[in-house]
Amino acid sequence: MSGHSKWSTIKHKKAAQDAKRGALFTKLIKEITIASRLGGGEPEGNPRLRTAIANAKAQSLPKENIERAIKKGTGDLEGVNYEEIVYEGYGPHNIAIIVETMTDNRNRTISSIRYHFNKAGGNLGTANSVQYLFERKGIIAVPKNKIDEDTLTELIVEAGADDIETEEENEFLVIVQPEDFEAVRSTLEDQEVTMNRAEVVQVPQTKVIIDDQQKAMKILKLIEQLENDEDVQNVFTNLDLSEELVAEFSAD
Repeated sequence: MSGHSKWSTIKHKKAAQDAKRGALFTKLIKEITIASRLGGGEPEGNPRLRTAIANAKAQSLPKENIERAIKKGTGDLEGVNYEEIVYEGYGPHNIAIIVETMTDNRNRTISSIRYHFNKAGGNLGTANSVQYLFERKGIIAVPKNKIDEDTLTELIVEAGADDIETEEENEFLVIVQPEDFEAVRSTLEDQEVTMNRAEVVQVPQTKVIIDDQQKAMKILKLIEQLENDEDVQNVFTNLDLSEELVAEFSAD
């Protein structure tokens, strides 16, 4: 590879990484802003804001950005007024999808989400059209190199967690009921346990296994387009790739 071509590749990769990081920061700032608007700007009395700030710090969001987002949420600074809207539907091959958005223009958002679904051959549904297939759970990811399993298990059981999953290579996944989420997260924070992320998510009760690469790529493309939409905060699906297909993707 020539020096010029190599430098171009490096610049493009860095630009892509910077864009991805910028999009992540935008999502974090939106969450802090709306958490402050709904529950006030004091983290001590606002569990959602406490969690949002912790997640922002874990992703190295600058302190001044956090403070500015809080002030916009409380009205101390002029800012955008966001609202949360959840969309549900089916993607290609009957994959159930939940899209959580945060927007200042619901007409723009619904048009964009519907466009993504239609383009992929899916259908945007009505409220509760796929919600019944999912269950809300708190997930707290703890790096394995920061604490041993026995110590972590003892801490989370006393705090009220349901379970701990150890299958991930680098992380323990602490599973919590939504109503116990803040108590468990606060316990780990008080014990100075490092957390990569802490969030309440939609977990599918049953999954649809896809073992065809072309089908999988069509579904994954829709998920990627939704995740890249400026108004989308989270995308949840009941997609499950077969072990053979995961091996194929890993080999590419």
